[in-house]
Amino acid sequence: MKSNRLKMFYDETVVPGMVKKFGYSNLLAVPKLEKIVVNVGLGEAKDNPKAIEAACGDIAIITGQKPVVTKAKKSVAAFKLRAGMSIGCKVTLRGDKMYSFADRLINVALPRVRDFRGVSAESFDGRGNYTLGVREQLIFPEIQYDKIDKIRGMDIIIVTTANSDEEARELLKLFGMPFKKQEVKDGEKSYDFKAKAQA
Repeated sequence: MKSNRLKMFYDETVVPGMVKKFGYSNLLAVPKLEKIVVNVGLGEAKDNPKAIEAACGDIAIITGQKPVVTKAKKSVAAFKLRAGMSIGCKVTLRGDKMYSFADRLINVALPRVRDFRGVSAESFDGRGNYTLGVREQLIFPEIQYDKIDKIRGMDIIIVTTANSDEEARELLKLFGMPFKKQEVKDGEKSYDFKAKAQA
């Protein structure tokens, strides 16, 4: 079985880098990716039932896994929403599929964003998890423009085993996540993804 490229990179490069910076005495204590959740919210689904099917198809193509349809937990009269109504879809990736998706996200999809200047380095939740908003599914090369019904965005939540945001930020930085230089704080060295690309 062919080993995942990003998983090999984690074992050979990321782990030594994390140990060097944080001084872990046990390699099992080194933070790692636990899962990646891709979520699409569809407010339009209450008026256009076919939107759910189209969004699920896009997410399945992007992630290689069939998504789960999410339903409203309670009724909200102001939004004409009833409990049990389909309002989106999500996928939870683990193992090889998670590493494969992270590899394509970091090295293929994000650089395809128009006027891309890096992603926010501050979108951590305080427990080592990172949330990234994507405005359109077209940044993924698997999606063909002439076969989609509408441009849709998605939320990508990267869950790590890190105990702090600083460790999680360093973990993603070592994976190659192109953070904006000016947003890296606390005296940390900024990640210059342009310099890496030219190297």
